[in-house]
Amino acid sequence: MSASLVATLSAVAFALTSFPSLFRHHEHFYEMSPEQARWAILCLLLLFNGWMLYREWFFRRWKRRLSAQTDLVDAQPGQVFDPSGIDPVTGLHTRAFIDQQLGKEIARARRQNTALSLATIHLDELTEVTKRHGLSATDAALKELARRMKKACRGSDFPARLAEDDFLLVLPECNLGEVKSVLNRIGALEVVCSGRRINVAYTTGFVDYQPGDMPGDLLKRAAQLLHLYENAAKESFSSTLAPH
Repeated sequence: MSASLVATLSAVAFALTSFPSLFRHHEHFYEMSPEQARWAILCLLLLFNGWMLYREWFFRRWKRRLSAQTDLVDAQPGQVFDPSGIDPVTGLHTRAFIDQQLGKEIARARRQNTALSLATIHLDELTEVTKRHGLSATDAALKELARRMKKACRGSDFPARLAEDDFLLVLPECNLGEVKSVLNRIGALEVVCSGRRINVAYTTGFVDYQPGDMPGDLLKRAAQLLHLYENAAKESFSSTLAPH
């Protein structure tokens, strides 16, 4: 119901209260005086205005959340965002697929009251690998990590590549102990390029679904975690070679 229609009906109701002939009879307990009718109309108007304010606040809140999700996509440099949903280098899902699928997984976790976790993987010195060993070594490292992630996944899990050196595992119905088990199955990352063995360091972590989370909320926390890994890798060359 529009505000203009409510205002019109309220004005008509107020006008009717000015006719005493409509309020002559008092045989029944539910009949009221003109003053009581006016107060009742005012109360209904206050309730309607309160509902309109709540609805405006609710839609503004959703608009801010959607804007935050869009800003998160735009703010990540080097992000892999292939419209097909598949990264051509690793064959993993990309952000386009995650945006669609994560909403479904959150709805299922909320409906069934089950756990939902996102495991994060950051390749700590991928740029250094490229400088020292070339692009072929970098591609080999990316493909090997993708192969290990697929192998470590359970049937309901799916891996994705978010950015150049950032990866994600979506783990439905997965608690903390199971997240660690999945990550431990990836193992130490080693590739052979031009007859040389190259150890590639990476760091892992996880975030879990909290009641009320939207897909953007989960992805934002995951991105913040990956950003911390990136800063730590730049400040130190003593990164771990296995998940912790």
